[in-house]
Amino acid sequence: MTHIMIAGGGIAGLTAALALHTAGFERITVVETAPEIHPVGAGLNIMPNAVRELDALGLLDRLEERAVRTHELRYYHRSGGLISREPRGLGAGYHWPQLSIQRGDLQLVLADAVRTRLGAGALVGGVRVIGVEPMPDGRPRVQLEHRDGARRGKASLEPDLLIGADGIRSAVRAALNPGEGEPPWNGMLVWRGVSRMAAHRIGTFMFIAGDDRQKAVVYPMTPSDKDTGEVLVNWALAMPADAIDDATRGDWNRQVPVEKFLHHYEGWDFDGVSVTEVLRAADTAFEYPMVDREPLERWSHGRTTLIGDAAHAMYPIGSNGATQSIVDGRALAHAMARYSEPAHALAAYEAERRPAMTELQRANRQLGPEVVINLAHERAPGGFTDIEEVIPARERAEIAARYAATGAFDPARVNQGSPYGLSVRSLR
Repeated sequence: MTHIMIAGGGIAGLTAALALHTAGFERITVVETAPEIHPVGAGLNIMPNAVRELDALGLLDRLEERAVRTHELRYYHRSGGLISREPRGLGAGYHWPQLSIQRGDLQLVLADAVRTRLGAGALVGGVRVIGVEPMPDGRPRVQLEHRDGARRGKASLEPDLLIGADGIRSAVRAALNPGEGEPPWNGMLVWRGVSRMAAHRIGTFMFIAGDDRQKAVVYPMTPSDKDTGEVLVNWALAMPADAIDDATRGDWNRQVPVEKFLHHYEGWDFDGVSVTEVLRAADTAFEYPMVDREPLERWSHGRTTLIGDAAHAMYPIGSNGATQSIVDGRALAHAMARYSEPAHALAAYEAERRPAMTELQRANRQLGPEVVINLAHERAPGGFTDIEEVIPARERAEIAARYAATGAFDPARVNQGSPYGLSVRSLR
């Protein structure tokens, strides 16, 4: 029986575990550095192409209990002028919704499903991969470090397949690509947080506002509380910085007071939603540099491969980080179901996913669909009265369509249904 080890119990790793189990693989071990998984963290958007895959795994109903359907995305000039408004999810003609959800809630739903379907022992907390050594037959020898309170220990295992899903600072990636170094920084600093607000103060839409030097993203991500009428609101801000400490690159958990940056967003009001009001409702904020990873020429070495941020960490543009991690997990499981030889399966998975993700990484460095706020500022720095005179509707539509095609989430393609629906039982 093939033993598959997954390094990382985040979105990519847990989705891969569930997808592999659906494809007929049963001996799967997910090792996660955190001792336990808790529903915390900032929010994220799951695009319809990934929601389709989660639906195929039987998780959509559970997710919708914790998420909200994103019906509309708006782009604003920093002066308050509306650049565009786009229907999202079902309103844009997809057969599946776009979901806004707290990252921890999505991770918890996935983790619960892993424990239920694969067994409680399939997800092991307090363990991280610290090294990988290829063996002559292609199998990996995996070095592990485990923690139990103050006690630490080390172990070595030799699974039949290793999947590196351990994020932007992946130990698996580092072992396959020694000397790669720190994630490159683009000079922007990001602040993220979650606020609890009355539903009528935040609206029902997601918005992205600002220009090439300063940006705000705000959206609700939970249903309204029946007792208080409040919702959780996700927000993310970006501004340039002079320098950063290399140790903070890719560190999402550095807390800072909201007062550190609040004053930069005074007067940022968009159709009744005040950015400063949102920020003042937050308990804390997290600061990190906007980094990504250089595209790799290969993801797979022997019987070891990469998925999610470990494979293609990209700037937080276009809601594609978690979205593409989910698709990775399904694509890898489908390839494993089609080929009896793991090396052939990894080659097929990589041939499908790596070129597309490389293109998407590069598109995000050019700001993807969010480039419209830069264009509006460049062409009308003081604001505008008619957006048609600044960025005609046809140009705005072309920008959005081009990015959707790059990420393979245009409605026509998504609505054809999942290309990963077949399981090992139906293929053999």
